[in-house]
Amino acid sequence: MRRAILGAAAAGLLLLSACGDDDEPTTTSNGEDTPAADGEGAPASEDLELVSDGTLTVCSDVPYPPFEIEDSDAPSGYSGFDIDIVQAIADGLGLELVVQDVGFDALQSGTVLAAGQCDLGASAMTITEERKENLDFSDPYYDSLQSLLVPVDSDIDSLDDLAGQALGVQQGTTGKAYAEENAPEDTEITDFPSDGELWPALQAGTIAGILQDFPVNDEHATADEGYHIVETYETDEQYGFAFPKDEKPALLAAVNEQLQELRDNGTYDEIYNTYFSTDS
Repeated sequence: MRRAILGAAAAGLLLLSACGDDDEPTTTSNGEDTPAADGEGAPASEDLELVSDGTLTVCSDVPYPPFEIEDSDAPSGYSGFDIDIVQAIADGLGLELVVQDVGFDALQSGTVLAAGQCDLGASAMTITEERKENLDFSDPYYDSLQSLLVPVDSDIDSLDDLAGQALGVQQGTTGKAYAEENAPEDTEITDFPSDGELWPALQAGTIAGILQDFPVNDEHATADEGYHIVETYETDEQYGFAFPKDEKPALLAAVNEQLQELRDNGTYDEIYNTYFSTDS
């Protein structure tokens, strides 16, 4: 059933803007013009105003499976749905991919991007109006749900059952915002830097449940039968790649064009099926 929900979510993804001729600029859904193509259809590296010429430097909060995973066998040292997508984008642009592990709160606030630490953020980040004040976003590339993960042997069947108990969330996330708006008033909402601390806390019994993105909780429930998802929450969230505000229009346009190309040539579906089964 959990996997079926993922399939339905994927089916609802927005279609990205169509690509233009290789010799002419194209316009994305964000209204940005893509530079005229160079060589194999990718814009010249110097036109993209990269942190390091010839390299796409991506900031991400790792681990956050199945979106971000440490992987010594991968070219960048990382894999996961997000990372594989940006690896394909880098390949399409003729760039080397370098991934920097950063805290999610500093990433979603725009701090590390504004400081010029990386070209874009790829970290299962929901596009929100609040975040748009400090960031630019690519076209959406994934639809998500929020969810509640608890031990199978607990008496928790819903968010309401967490009254008077500790609920774990990741700081700076839409999951935290949902918990603050919907959990009982006496729920102890506890922040953690990332899933790398949330999951061990639940296993240790420090918290009674985790409220966060469905695919991440589903990964834990699949790996350990001692835990299960008791509720999912339709929040109409879509992930986007984040860029420093008003600083990289050419790169933003190029990334959107590559996202559309991945859709058109089937690469997006191949990557999606690697991490998310649509079987019930």
